[in-house]
Amino acid sequence: MTQASPLELLKQARTRFTQKEIAAHVGKDIKTVRRWEKGDTPCPAMLEPALRAMLFPTSARQTSKRAGKANSARFIDLFAGIGGIRMGFESHGGQCVFTSEWNDFSQKTYQENFPNGATQHTLIGDIVTYPADAVPDHDILLGGFPCQPFSIAGVSKKNALGRPHGFECSTQGTLFFDVARIIAARRPAAFLLENVKNLLSHDKGRTFDVILQTLRNELGYEVHYRVIDGAHFTPQHRERIIIVGFRGKTSFSWDDLRLPEEGPRLASILHRTDGSEPVLPWDADRFFDHAARRVQPKYTLTPKLWTYLQNYADKHRAAGNGFGYGMAYPQSVTRTLSARYHKDGSEILVYQGEKQRPRRLTPRECARLMGFPDTYRIPVSDTQAYRQFGNSVVVPVMREVARIMLPHVRALTRAARDESSERAAEPAL
Repeated sequence: MTQASPLELLKQARTRFTQKEIAAHVGKDIKTVRRWEKGDTPCPAMLEPALRAMLFPTSARQTSKRAGKANSARFIDLFAGIGGIRMGFESHGGQCVFTSEWNDFSQKTYQENFPNGATQHTLIGDIVTYPADAVPDHDILLGGFPCQPFSIAGVSKKNALGRPHGFECSTQGTLFFDVARIIAARRPAAFLLENVKNLLSHDKGRTFDVILQTLRNELGYEVHYRVIDGAHFTPQHRERIIIVGFRGKTSFSWDDLRLPEEGPRLASILHRTDGSEPVLPWDADRFFDHAARRVQPKYTLTPKLWTYLQNYADKHRAAGNGFGYGMAYPQSVTRTLSARYHKDGSEILVYQGEKQRPRRLTPRECARLMGFPDTYRIPVSDTQAYRQFGNSVVVPVMREVARIMLPHVRALTRAARDESSERAAEPAL
């Protein structure tokens, strides 16, 4: 099979990404990308791996093998969901050596996109009962530990039901301590933890203080945290806190992040009705009718549901509340996609014209909204797919954080190897 040239890969990328998105990913300005596309300037050879990582993140492990073992960082993927954090680190040469995800449906999606034959390890279920000393050696621990105990929606729901939240929630809130248990036992060079922004303010900041004290004082890691909005990379306001830590002192700085000032708009992820919508063999016509050039009718709200949502919004508007549906237009940046999207789609309703009922995003559009490539397969029902993408991470955010983390991780692992070699070379007394 003939290898695609950098220009051919650029043309493929332009069917899914804007010039601005490509420029941000490869570290160039838009004018340079435009010159490459027009043929005014030859596409450099360095563009090929960068575009391949953008188009086919799940095959990035093959790129890491070509780059050599010296550049590989071994990581474990805890509370893995459908692999969004993993994809960000694989795109920079990371190698996954262990995965834990308890949800059966998420396991199905994960294994469809990261088959065991390629990962060289088995996906386990519940991490709570798994012994820390059985977790393989790794350089980075990745974990998007469950956010429901700390999210605004999760806290409100549990308060209404009279249930505990935060660390008092024994089924989810204490899972952070399983992360700490593994860090203490395996001492990785670094870790990345992801959660909702509300983690900072939960229980008047006491919850986050416990987390920081555990990571800094008890485990002895250098810790940095920052809230990042996914809107820099996808047309969705999705603020999440990223906590990274290093086993030794580093010069890590969040100032090294490259966050586009203006992100894409909703039109960039919607199915195209002009005949240019890509035909994906794994989707077929499940979400989009290619012959009719339209989104499948089942995603348009029923008259009954649309009437209910309008009445619900009117009631709360009259009461002075901000509750209601969120109408999204081609130039919109949407509200946050939630795991409850399958219920009525109310937070992101796609406008279909005056006097026309709006529609939900399709699961494929949700994947795009979270930054997953079209090569990512959706083997579960729409309901499960909505839950999975609503619980996932914005992949380009993870990719950018991985980019600035990995040089420091590699420096720490090199220093540890050098120290070990020096000790081994010392004469016995």
